[in-house]
Amino acid sequence: MTQFKDHKATKSPNLLVGLDNPDDGGVINFGDKKIIQTVDFFTPILDNPYDWGRVAAANALSDVYAMGGEPISALQLVCWPRNDISFDILSEVIRGGLDTMEDANCTVVGGHSIDDKEPKYGFSITGIVKGQVLKNNNVNNGDRLFLTKPIGTGIITTAIKKRHCIRG
Repeated sequence: MTQFKDHKATKSPNLLVGLDNPDDGGVINFGDKKIIQTVDFFTPILDNPYDWGRVAAANALSDVYAMGGEPISALQLVCWPRNDISFDILSEVIRGGLDTMEDANCTVVGGHSIDDKEPKYGFSITGIVKGQVLKNNNVNNGDRLFLTKPIGTGIITTAIKKRHCIRG
C-alpha cells in the first residue's frame, strides 16, 4: 500500500530491494551476505492436491531463483476449511510441497496454519544471493527468459475462479 511506503519500518540502510522498488522478493544486506525474503501462496489451481502442493512450492521458490538467489529455508502457510475438506487431501498438498522443497535442497523449518473457508497453500522462502541481485528493472536485450508455463495461464486460471471463463 502506497500510503505506508515511507513508514520507518520499511527503511534500512541495508535494504537493497524493498517497497521503493518492489520485485519478486525483498533483499537486505546481512554482513557479507545478501538475504532474499519472499512469500507466495494461493488457492487451488489444479484438481490434483499433490500437484497443487508442488506448484505452490515451485512458485514460491521461483521468486528466489528469479532474483539470482539460492533458497535455504522455508515456512509453510496453510489455510484449510477443516470441517469441509479432508485432512487426507491436505496431507497430499503438503507432501507435494515438501517433495518440491526437497528437490530444491530447501529446508522447511516450520510454518503456520489457520482454519479458513477457502483453502490456500504456499511458502515464505529465505534465500541468499552470492552474486548480483537480479531485479525486474535490470533485464536486458538478449537475456534468456525461461517460461515454466504458457503465457496467459495466470489470467485464465483467475478468470476460471471468478467464473468469467469456462473450462473446456
